Amino acid sequence: MKLIRWGAADQEKIGVIVNDTWYDTSAFGGDYNEQFFNDNGLERLAEFVKANEGKLNVIPSGTRLGSPVARPSKILCIGLNYADHAKETGAAIPSEPIIFMKSTTSMVGPFDDIVIPKNSVKTDWEVELAIVIGKKASYVDEAEALDYVAGYVLHNDVSEREFQLERNGTWDKGKGCDTFAPLGPFLATKEEIADVDNLRIWLTVNGQKMQDGNTSNFIFNVPFVVAYLSQFMTLLPGDVISTGTPAGVGLGFNPPIYLKEGDVVELGIDGLGTSKQKVKNYVKN
Repeated sequence: MKLIRWGAADQEKIGVIVNDTWYDTSAFGGDYNEQFFNDNGLERLAEFVKANEGKLNVIPSGTRLGSPVARPSKILCIGLNYADHAKETGAAIPSEPIIFMKSTTSMVGPFDDIVIPKNSVKTDWEVELAIVIGKKASYVDEAEALDYVAGYVLHNDVSEREFQLERNGTWDKGKGCDTFAPLGPFLATKEEIADVDNLRIWLTVNGQKMQDGNTSNFIFNVPFVVAYLSQFMTLLPGDVISTGTPAGVGLGFNPPIYLKEGDVVELGIDGLGTSKQKVKNYVKN
């Protein structure tokens, strides 16, 4: 299945995509959140959609999409998970995954604006494959890790490099700004993706190709990442894990290239659709 959330920000309803048509499943009840995944929501939703074939309302074209999952308990990220990206930033290839977090308040829809934070001069882009956890995971074995995955989603891990790298402390302060986690357009469940370790992943800025990679170049693949993280913290249903970005980020150019107001960022991953964000400067409300 392909899951979507649609409607005004903070008022999203749930839906599914079937044969490229968007259907309203709000009559199913609830949201795509921790409770949904924990209570066999994917199986129950599939049964609901089948039982209501031909009866579901079509969502009007042009309707805003939100993040395909409701705000999770956490957004975890893996840094420097492609060797070419580590090289372009001058970093050593990590011997173990680098972990950081994005604030859950950074989540927005796939076509919402990216807002350059107040006092930012180094806002950057990062196309990434994100994992959505399907059931509670703690001390998971790598061989069983995919059993804990609900599906996958496209993620732009927007990053402020000065905040991240020059302001002391952890990376988190450059990763969790408002609008810095556009997710979607949809959550694809596992059976939708034949080989998660062989997906083309790309990003353009103003139509110019900046990133063009493949998940086959992961340093740490999806099962390893899920198992590894579960050794340090409990992963809850609905949690999002972003798996890193290939080469081509703005920081890696000489001189670096950073986002400015009016720029348009477009990105995609095989089987996970595309998203598009316009960049705007922060304006105090």
